[in-house]
Amino acid sequence: MWDVVIVGGGMVGASLALALQPLQLKVALIEAVAFGSSSQPAYDDRSVALSYGSSRIYQGMGIWRELQAQVALIKQIHVSDRGYFGATRIRAEQENVPALGYVVESRVLGQVLFNALTSSFLEIISPATVYEFEQQADYVEVKLERQGVVDSLQSKLLVIADGAKSPLREQLGIEVKERNYQQTAIIANVSTDQPVQGVAYERFTSSGPLALLPMTQERYSLVWTHKTSEVEATLSLTDAEFLQKLQEAFGYRQGRFIKVGKRSSYPLSLVKSVAEVQGRAVLIGNASHTLHPVAGQGLNLALRDVATLSDLLATQAQQQSDCGSAELLDAYQTARQADYKSVVGYTDSLVRLFSNDFTPLGHARAGGLLAVDRIAPLRKLLTQQSMGLRFRQSRLARGLALKP
Repeated sequence: MWDVVIVGGGMVGASLALALQPLQLKVALIEAVAFGSSSQPAYDDRSVALSYGSSRIYQGMGIWRELQAQVALIKQIHVSDRGYFGATRIRAEQENVPALGYVVESRVLGQVLFNALTSSFLEIISPATVYEFEQQADYVEVKLERQGVVDSLQSKLLVIADGAKSPLREQLGIEVKERNYQQTAIIANVSTDQPVQGVAYERFTSSGPLALLPMTQERYSLVWTHKTSEVEATLSLTDAEFLQKLQEAFGYRQGRFIKVGKRSSYPLSLVKSVAEVQGRAVLIGNASHTLHPVAGQGLNLALRDVATLSDLLATQAQQQSDCGSAELLDAYQTARQADYKSVVGYTDSLVRLFSNDFTPLGHARAGGLLAVDRIAPLRKLLTQQSMGLRFRQSRLARGLALKP
C-alpha cells in the first residue's frame, strides 16, 4: 500500500515528489515519458518564469542553490500599453528582495528536479500510463500499463497532475469552466543589440499582451499573443520580417531586435475545475487550473498547490494519520480557494481589459498604469501578487524544509 501516488511527472508532479521526500512517506511517481533525458543547451531552449515566492519554495526543498547558478534574474518589471502614455515600473529594491522573479530553462529545471529525486521511499514508474482507477473507502486502486504489462497499485491518496486535458479529471467527473480567449501565443527566443539587464517587459497591444523575459546567454523569452486568425500570417514571415513586426509592436526600449530562434504557438484559454477534490483524489497544477500566460502566473500558482498539499501531508505524517482522509483534502481545497480566486481573476481581467480597442478605455488604462507606478500601496499590492506572497505562506513557501 502506497501513501501517495502522483500521476504526472512534469515540473509540478516532480516538485511534489521532491517536497515529500523528507517525510518518509511511501510515494510512487508515474510518468508517461521516460525520465532523466538531458540535452545540450541550445538557443531555442524553452523557459519558465519563477516568482520570488517560488524560489523560496525550492529553497525549502533544498534545490534552490543549484538552480540559482543557472537562472536569469528579473530585477524590474516594466508594464506599458501600446499607443497610450503611461507605464508601471516595479523594482526589486522597492521590496527589499534580490529579485522579483527568475527565468530558467525548462530543461534545466527538469534535470535538477530529476537528479534530486533520490529517496528510498520514492519509486519512479516511467514510462507508464494510468488508464483507470477505482476509489474504495480506504484506498484508491490505480491501474496502469508499463512496457505492455498491466499492473495496479493501491494508495491512500491519488494526486492527479497530468495536465490541462487531464483524462483522470474526466474519470473523476469533475467539470471545468472554460473561457476561450480567441488568442494564440507565439513563443520564441530573441536577442537585441542591447545587453540584457534584468528587466522583464509586459506590453499590451490590440491583439493581446507581449512579454519579454530576460534569459541567460543574452536572450529574451518572447511570448507574443495574437488573435488566432492572425497567427498563421505571423508564423509564415521570414526572420527579418518577423523581427520588424515585433519591433513595431514592442518599440525600442531594448534596442533593435537582431535574432529570433525557432517559433512555435499554442492556443490560449482559461480552464478552471469546479472542485479540486473527489473522494481520495486531488487535482493540482494544470489539471486544476490553466491560465493565460499574462503575468507568468501558471507554474507559480501550481507550486503553491505543491507547497500547501505537502505542508498538510507533513502534519498528517507526524500524526501517523491517513494521507487521503477527507479532513486533509477538505483543508487543502479550502486553503487554496483565495489564491485561485485572486490569480484567476487577476489574469483574466488583464487579458479582457487590455485586449479592448475602445479609445476611452485605453486612456483609462493609461491612467491606471500611472497610478500604480506612483501610488505605493497600489504598487505594493501588484508586486505581492506578482511575487506570489499575497496569502498565508506554508512552511515551504517561507523557505523552510519539511521534517519527518
